[in-house]
Amino acid sequence: MILTVLGCGDAFASGGQLNTCFHLQHNHVQVLLDCGATSLVGMRREGVLSTEIDYIILTHFHGDHFGGVPFILLDALVNKRTKPLTIISPPGGKQRIAQLTECLYSGIFQQIASTFFIIYKEFGGDIVTEHFTLIATPVIHSPDSLPHAVRLQWDNKVVSFSGDTEWTDALLPVSDNADLFICECNYFDKEGPAHISYHQLVPQLPRLNAHKIVLTHLGESMLTQKASLQLLCLEDGMKVEIN
Repeated sequence: MILTVLGCGDAFASGGQLNTCFHLQHNHVQVLLDCGATSLVGMRREGVLSTEIDYIILTHFHGDHFGGVPFILLDALVNKRTKPLTIISPPGGKQRIAQLTECLYSGIFQQIASTFFIIYKEFGGDIVTEHFTLIATPVIHSPDSLPHAVRLQWDNKVVSFSGDTEWTDALLPVSDNADLFICECNYFDKEGPAHISYHQLVPQLPRLNAHKIVLTHLGESMLTQKASLQLLCLEDGMKVEIN
C-alpha cells in the first residue's frame, strides 16, 4: 500500500503546501482521503487520474478538505469517466457537494449525475465496502463542519487520520495499532482552538501505539520548527510505503 501526499497544507497554504488530500493505492484500488480545494492540482503533479479514483473519503466539510470535489467531478466528466465513484462523508455529503458544485459550475452537477453513477455513504457505525472497512469517530473542530477522524482497515493494513481536531482521547482508539497514523498538528505551542499543537501532542505520544506517526496540516509556527521535531512532517509529493 502506498500513500502519496497530494496536499498536506492548512487552509492558508502555509509554506506553499496544497490543501489536504492523500492518495492511497492498494491492489489497483485508489482512494482519496480528503479532497481540499487544490486537490486536482496535486493529482496533476503526481499523475493521478480522476477517472481512476474509486473512493473519496471526507473527514469534514471545510473547503480545504472537501472543496476540491467539484473539480474532480468536472474533470472526470470531461475525461469521460464511466465507472461508479463512491463518496463517504459525514451526514449530508450529497447535498453539500451538490450545492458547492452548482455554485461553482451551474448545471454541471446534474450532467455529472447522468453520466456516471455516484454512490454516497454517510458515517454511522462501521462502513463495510468491497475493499475496506471504515470507522469514523467524531472529534473536536468547528461543529458545523461535522468533523471526524477515520480509521481505514484494508486487508491486514490500518491507516488512520485525525482529520482536523483539538487533542481528544478519541484519537487513541482511532490510532490504536495502526500501521500509519496521520495526525494534524497546526500549532507549535499555541493551545487551540480547533487544532492540535506540538506541545500538546508530545506528552500524548506514549499513549499512541501506532507503528508510524506522521504530522500534517502544519501552520507557520510549526513550519519554523520542523528541523527540531521528532516526528516526520509530511510534504506535498511525498510517498509513504505502508508495510
